[in-house]
Amino acid sequence: MFAYPKQTEFNRVVPKAKVYEYAKPSRAIRSRFVSQVSEIVWKCKLSPETINLPARQGIQEIQVFVIALKTGELNGDVLRTMDKTIPSPIFYELTFEDRVKFTAAYKRPSAIGASKSVIDAYYGTGWQPLTVARPPLPVALDLSGLYEQMLRCHMAIPSRPGESLIAHVERVNQIRGKEIECRRLEVRLNQEIQFNRQVELNAALRLKRTELAELQQP
Repeated sequence: MFAYPKQTEFNRVVPKAKVYEYAKPSRAIRSRFVSQVSEIVWKCKLSPETINLPARQGIQEIQVFVIALKTGELNGDVLRTMDKTIPSPIFYELTFEDRVKFTAAYKRPSAIGASKSVIDAYYGTGWQPLTVARPPLPVALDLSGLYEQMLRCHMAIPSRPGESLIAHVERVNQIRGKEIECRRLEVRLNQEIQFNRQVELNAALRLKRTELAELQQP
């Protein structure tokens, strides 16, 4: 999503066997790597040495990976396996033919140790041309602030004034949950033939839509 400075480039091909060695994925996930992933390239490393920003709040480095896909489809377990392999936050560029899309998970150090991470939901863009214009990295005082701004750029719901990153993430996840609940109620309502049940489902759907609208308010 960003135009990364030249000095951050790493450009190292990552063999799938190395991912298997560190993450120890199941046979099913290995099969997805084989069928869906053509190549993995460790594109950039954002660190105090490469962009002159100090580490802060457990963010020592930020990585950028390019994953070339075989079919344009990628199972979420593949990204989670990658994120389990490297403790620092990772931003992914998924490429297929002449298109690219960007995705990243909210990732934070685990309370049980710096070598472990807690991986939340993934956020990202739709497919775009490979030639899409890319903005420069956001201005930040440290790597933690840079990570926060980079991740927010991947989230479809903008943050509210003064909203912390974790509160923003929780609200976006709640919105996703409410949207799923609304779709399920819509399906049930369309399938229901009893009038009294239709009334009940319609009332429940209106309530969920109201709750969703409140969460989406800026």
